[in-house]
Amino acid sequence: MDFVDAHCHIISEDLTAYPKAPIGGKQSEWAASRPVTAEGMVARMDESGIGQAVLVQATTNYGYDNAYVLDSSRRRPERFVAVGTVDPLRPDAAAGLRAAVGEGGLSGVRLFTSGSTVPTQGEWFIAPETFPFWEEAAKLDLPVCLQMRLGPATKQLVELLERFPGVKVLLDHIGYPDIAHSPARAGAEVAELGVHQGLHLKLTHRNLERLQDAGERAGDFLAPVVEAFGAGRIAWGSNLPAAEQSLPELRALAEEILAGLPEHDRREIFAGTARRLYPLLGAHGS
Repeated sequence: MDFVDAHCHIISEDLTAYPKAPIGGKQSEWAASRPVTAEGMVARMDESGIGQAVLVQATTNYGYDNAYVLDSSRRRPERFVAVGTVDPLRPDAAAGLRAAVGEGGLSGVRLFTSGSTVPTQGEWFIAPETFPFWEEAAKLDLPVCLQMRLGPATKQLVELLERFPGVKVLLDHIGYPDIAHSPARAGAEVAELGVHQGLHLKLTHRNLERLQDAGERAGDFLAPVVEAFGAGRIAWGSNLPAAEQSLPELRALAEEILAGLPEHDRREIFAGTARRLYPLLGAHGS
């Protein structure tokens, strides 16, 4: 089976060429303790039987400086595409987005509204100042990864999807649904969002580990989510090296949890969705 890792991070050893500039001023623990270079990522992918990967900007190490993911994707276009972090609140955000894409440029962008170094969920991603950014993303057909937590901010997500139905939004880690508390309730809450055709889900170890813990109840989450979105709007990502496990272990975890899905669905989640979202992968892949 074909595998594309839709969510992994790289960090250079060259601090001169690629200085640290973490968003919020605080480097994440994983970026400091277990960084992986682009070369290291290729080696891990080869070990794991993963042909291609989406390099998602390590925002908690580089902030808005996308140089390393861009340089790495340019050096190995047959293996990587780059997703960079941008500030959509800037007055020139739309123009900056146009300039950042194209040949050798970004294949997608990421908005970082919460995380280990930004614990409070920001809701600025639907502020009027961001509207030119979203309009430009729709014109460019550029996927926007949204790192956010479902809950109080879900209403802002829905407003965004209704206001800009042409934008492709990838919800990183599926928005951290509370699978541990109730797989069925979490599945129903995520499934409600499936009516928004521009919304895609990024399934990572942060969800898969909770589903593994849920055991037989994992299907209570997966079944309604896959039914509502279809496998064609779900993409698997390892989250290496933020995830502590090795890449072969992360792939095995995903295969274990998704083993009950039809083969067609698994092919979509493991590669097909990512290739449609990021056409340059298809240009170089199988």
